[in-house]
Amino acid sequence: DICQFTAVQHPADDAESGIITTHFDFASMHDILVKLDILGHDDPTMLHFLEELTGINYKEIPLGDKKVMSLFHSPEALGVTKEQIECNTGTLGVPEFGTSFVRQMLEDTQPSTMQELIRISGLSHGTDVWLGNAKDLIDQKIAPLSQCLCTRDDIMNQLMEMGVEAKMAFDIMENVRKGRGLKPEMEQAMHEHQVPAWFIDSCKKIKYMFPKGHAVAYVTMALRVAWYKVYRPLAYYAAYFTIRGDAFDACTMVVPDYQAALDKLHAFREAADAKGATAKDKDSVTAMEMVVEMMARGFKFLPADLYLSDVRKFIPVGEKELLVPFIALGGLGESAAQGIVEARETPFISVEDLRIRAKVSNAVVDLLNDQGCLKDLPETSQVSLF
Repeated sequence: DICQFTAVQHPADDAESGIITTHFDFASMHDILVKLDILGHDDPTMLHFLEELTGINYKEIPLGDKKVMSLFHSPEALGVTKEQIECNTGTLGVPEFGTSFVRQMLEDTQPSTMQELIRISGLSHGTDVWLGNAKDLIDQKIAPLSQCLCTRDDIMNQLMEMGVEAKMAFDIMENVRKGRGLKPEMEQAMHEHQVPAWFIDSCKKIKYMFPKGHAVAYVTMALRVAWYKVYRPLAYYAAYFTIRGDAFDACTMVVPDYQAALDKLHAFREAADAKGATAKDKDSVTAMEMVVEMMARGFKFLPADLYLSDVRKFIPVGEKELLVPFIALGGLGESAAQGIVEARETPFISVEDLRIRAKVSNAVVDLLNDQGCLKDLPETSQVSLF
């Protein structure tokens, strides 16, 4: 057993974790062990959840829908203005296109085709490919987006179109995409075929380049998720907050109306910009941006319900409301939430009964009480005889 000869610990030193990891010098073992790289990916999980909620197979969603494509330069297809959501695109929460960095790229390039989105995806995943490189070429009108080096495939294909021999074009691509720059013979071959100076300079700056196949897969995923956002909005927000809403805290983010949500967003942004701001502060801004957009579109949250809330899933109610899950209440962990859900199969007769049967702490009871979940329950199970 591997545990007999290598160090063992819980990941991140979390003793509560049910996972144990082993540690040993990989180089001395890679020829004698079977190694599996298992990566989690939120986007397929989100599409699966959207399928369950809507009954619409994501594989049947068209990739060229005009309203969906318009989200990459305007939020109007969502029925809101840029001013309402304080964002110039409709891509908040869309995989790979929702971060402030990529949204700025969208504003700079104004894409209108899938091909352009693929190029932007390549630029956003590379190192020293966009800032100080392709962005300057576009801003200075030296080269359009369609000619910039966005994915590693662009280097080889464009060089071959200019007459560079295929093997040399491939070698140049491989050197550049690994951040090794250009060898003298490579640069000479490019000069011999009148490759533009900006093209050569761009190659010299690049440290890493994304493969086009990956960019195509990411854009395809993004367009499918964005379709649900436009045409099945409540299901979209339920899936988003369930899969990606770790920073959502119902105790502070469930507000009565759109204006209250906007005020809260401004407060969160101020905290995130302050000196000493944490990653959690910044994640709260992202979550609150989605809350503002959702409420601007006419949807709202329902507070947690003792008998109806799920452990972790946001549940659509009617056509306009989302019921928050227990773990969205900051301070209520998954084990406590699971205990409540299992115990509530038999109705609780008092707060005391809840505490005993669900095996929750006084702090969890206080949290539920603050959220209005216990308003109909008496404090104790004792029955007066008089």
